[in-house]
Amino acid sequence: MLPMETLQYNLPQSHIPAAWYNIVPDLPAPMAPPLHPGTLQPLTPDDLAPIFPRALIEQEASTAREIEIPGEVRQIYAQWRPAPLIRARRLEKALDTPARIYYKYEGVSPAGSHKLNTAVAQAWYNKQAGITHLSTETGAGQWGSALSMACAFFGMECRVFMVRVSYDMKPYRRALMEAFGGSVVASPSPLTDSGRAILAEHPDSRGSLGIAISEAVEVAAKDPQTNYALGSVLNHVLLHQTVIGLEAIEQMALAGDEPDVVIGCTGGGSNFAGLALPYLGRKLKGKSQARIVAVEPNACPSLTKGRFTYDFGDTAHLTPLVKMHTLGSAFIPPGIHAGGLRYHGMAPLVSHVVNLGLAEAVPAQQLDAFAAGVRFARSEGILPAPESNHAIAEVLRQALEARAEGKPRVLLFNLSGHGHFDMQSYIDYHAGKLQNYDYPEEEIAMALAGLPPVG
Repeated sequence: MLPMETLQYNLPQSHIPAAWYNIVPDLPAPMAPPLHPGTLQPLTPDDLAPIFPRALIEQEASTAREIEIPGEVRQIYAQWRPAPLIRARRLEKALDTPARIYYKYEGVSPAGSHKLNTAVAQAWYNKQAGITHLSTETGAGQWGSALSMACAFFGMECRVFMVRVSYDMKPYRRALMEAFGGSVVASPSPLTDSGRAILAEHPDSRGSLGIAISEAVEVAAKDPQTNYALGSVLNHVLLHQTVIGLEAIEQMALAGDEPDVVIGCTGGGSNFAGLALPYLGRKLKGKSQARIVAVEPNACPSLTKGRFTYDFGDTAHLTPLVKMHTLGSAFIPPGIHAGGLRYHGMAPLVSHVVNLGLAEAVPAQQLDAFAAGVRFARSEGILPAPESNHAIAEVLRQALEARAEGKPRVLLFNLSGHGHFDMQSYIDYHAGKLQNYDYPEEEIAMALAGLPPVG
């Protein structure tokens, strides 16, 4: 019998984390507080009460290092968690690299991505608060799919405002949301004041996450039985994703390895934070020396070309102001295929650690990302989500750099989801219809000119 090489490092269900990790108390400098959009004063819990349950508001501002995961949430997690850690030995061989490449595979979740980690938690806390309806936005459709599924678990209604360009490009994502009972609306829509205002000025608008957020927040603010749920950006969302990194730390120990570089794609910051923040916590305690690398698209470069300042999280300026790397809330991104990476801002927590120099940011071009995803698929047998392809592009770059240096390097990245509902993206890539895109500096400057006047 041929000797078997270990490819997967799995944990029993008893090793599902019992608590989420909150990095805030371990940071060397505090984050800037969110501000009320009207008064520009620091936000209070009461300001968020119309759209969030009290428990999530407390998590958003928590300074506790660990926050217990409710038992019912852990029970649902057990349907797919702990997610596997896989060594990409075939990819290593194809690249002829001395680098050892590992990936945490979140595509095993029923929704096909990491988004279900926070969707289940948010739906559970809202259900406990007596809320019957949730409204949200979605770009690529992964978050909308996850929240629709989570609402079905708890007998709740879900309305999803889907960015128009993705609504048109990804009908199977819409079908998945509707299969779980979600009501899917193309954004901007005629159902809200903010949507109607955009359509009046731009009838053919392709939409943006900022616009869709405005619509979802407006619906929640007007209905006492509806709360708003967000798939990225805010502290409590990133907190729920830390199950990824907590599991990965234990699994890497099983592999007898320690990453030199931890890599994740970034749009709003949730999948990157889920893997990276537990490792950054280890680094701050002197237990790791890993570089932390966030990879974003050249077409939506909030970390690499945006400004670290206060800005609104939405286009209609209904949300609080948060200090983040931003391209300006008026930014309308091009219709790139990585729909989950088209947000104008970056999570304040991710922005903060990058600004402190604790993590670094690099851009990736769309064609390089898809080429990397196809190469990964042909070696590892998993077709990645277009968003994840950006992380893979950086992994390949680093693996080839290790080959050129003739030195080993341990690379760990988050494969945040599969691309089974993104096949049109791959069809267009193979047909030569996709293009690289560098967002023009002058258009970024125009969007940034509309930043709120916060001292």
